[in-house]
Formats: sequence, structure tokens, C-alpha cells
Amino acid sequence: MRWVVPVAAAALGGLLGAISPARAASEIIELKDGHQVVGEIVAEKSNALFVDLGFDIVKVPKDQVVGRRKGTEAAKATMSPAGSASDVDPTGFFRTGDLKPTPVKDLVRRFGEAVISIETPSGKGSGFILNEEGFAVTNHHVIDGETRISAFLYENTPNGLRRRRIDDVAIVALNPFVDLALLKLPPQKDLKLGHVYLGSLDDINAGDGVFAVGNPLGLERSVSQGIVSTRNRNFEGLVYLQTDTAINPGNSGGPLFNLRGEVIGVTNMKLTFGENLGFAIPINYVKDFLRNREAFSFDKDNPNTGQRYLDPPRRLKAGPPPGRSAASKSDQAPPAADSR
Repeated sequence: MRWVVPVAAAALGGLLGAISPARAASEIIELKDGHQVVGEIVAEKSNALFVDLGFDIVKVPKDQVVGRRKGTEAAKATMSPAGSASDVDPTGFFRTGDLKPTPVKDLVRRFGEAVISIETPSGKGSGFILNEEGFAVTNHHVIDGETRISAFLYENTPNGLRRRRIDDVAIVALNPFVDLALLKLPPQKDLKLGHVYLGSLDDINAGDGVFAVGNPLGLERSVSQGIVSTRNRNFEGLVYLQTDTAINPGNSGGPLFNLRGEVIGVTNMKLTFGENLGFAIPINYVKDFLRNREAFSFDKDNPNTGQRYLDPPRRLKAGPPPGRSAASKSDQAPPAADSR
């Protein structure tokens, strides 16, 4: 739930002390669960914020706050935690974010549970969870041609990470042309799934810091950090983010985060004969794929669905197709010359 109300004078301010001019400005308070509180902060304690919603004052524990924004942004806030209205998914299938810069180790701990390992009979890859329903993104080439797919979750516990295997992962949508796939993990009654926030490329420039979480060469839960080398590298008509972040086989399908913890790309390839030359599918391609996922929907009973039409089978023998008689001699191959 998200509260967006006209900012009113804090009539209840006397209960909490005088309101200074600096605190009279509207603020958007981002919460850990993706929700927001919008209003005037009338008091700030060591462990809580007190926010005037216009009709009531609520106490927000600071350990639930992940970001704060001031000024006119509150009036422009829409359905998502951040971003312009055109960047929002009105169905809530994925969430966008405008989180505050945070040390990488804290971001890994917060969003690491949403990064999963994908395993098939032929190999391993990575992926990330979009929402509490268990929908996840990976690369098409990670699950191409596979029907048995498993996912591994990594839960934070007081004793460290706990590995959890989930079988019977379903394919929901495929787009081989941009190398993206949408999966669905079966429901887990005893587990609330974490999820990521999708970012934007509007403020991404060469030199900005990024980091990747994935399973390179089967080394699960590996974190690597680098920068954006360029934000618009062209390969075969598609634009990719180039990064010097270490990416290896097994990272495919995993998230590339900015230093606020927002996913800005999906790692999918590297140059074999080069160092620190990795590439990621830009997040705008990912959002377009997710918004139009029905167009790429996959039906396990129809191998053409969600992919491209299969080529017709080649004829193994020369001559007319079965069931067709030769209409005339001109339709038949000429007789072989006598070599005697």
C-alpha cells in the first residue's frame, strides 16, 4: 500500500514539537517492502520518523526505510516507488525504484536473496526474481531447448546462506532475439520470496559504478564490481551495456546492479579473447519484454509458441514428394547417360 495525499499544514505538530521550515517540505519515504509514505516529517528520532499524512501522523521505524526524497518529487509521485509514469508497470508485475546509494555489501545482503541459480541438465546460469509470485528473468540461451529447469535460492540466516532447491520451474515467455526468458517458480508456502527493483538508464553514464551477482563457472553467489564502460555498444543491431565487471559463463541471466541496488541490465555475454569486456542487455529491453510478455508466451505443448517457426523438414530423397505422381516427363529427372 502507498499513501499519497496533498501535503497539509501539520495541525498535529504541537504534539511532537515545533516544525522547522526545513522539515515542512514534502518527502517520499521508501520502505523495504517497496511501499512508500508521502507527507511532511514533523519529527525525527534515533529510531523512527513521524510523518504527517494530512489526516493522521504515522510512526515509521528507521530500520524499514531505504530511501528518502524531498521537494517537488512528492507531487509528481505515481504508482511506482519512483520513476516517471511512462516507466511504471500499471499491473505491478515488476517494480521500479529510486533507491539511495548504499555500500555494495549492504545491497548484496538486501537483494541477494532475489538472485537465483538456474540449473538444467545441460548447464547452469543465473536469474533474478521480479515479484512475490515467483516470476523470474534469465537469458533465453540458459534454458534454450530445456524442459527440466530447477532454481536455487540462497536465504540469509544467522549462520550464513542456506541453499534451497526448487524444481518444476515453468517457462512463461521466451524472446530469443534479445536473449530473454521469463520463468515461474512454483509457490513456496513456507517462504516469502524477495524481489529486485528495475532501474533506468536515464542517469547511467560511462564510468558509473555497477556490480553483478551470479554463479560464474558454477561458483555460486559470486559478487563482482566494476564500471559501465559504455552504455551503447552495438552488436548486430541491438544495443548493449558494456562493463568491465567480471562476467563469465554461469553469470548469464543474472542482474547487473547500479550502486543503488536497481537492476539496469541482464548479463549475457563476454568477449572470449579479451579482458574485462562483458556485456548486459539494457533494462529498457527487459521492461519492454515484460510488458509484452503475452506476445512471447510459451506453450510447452507447442514448440513454436514463444519462439520462431521451425524450418520445414528437408526431403531425404530426390524425386516427387510422396503421394504425387509425375505429370509428365518434363517433371522427372533426365535419364542417366549410358557409359558403355
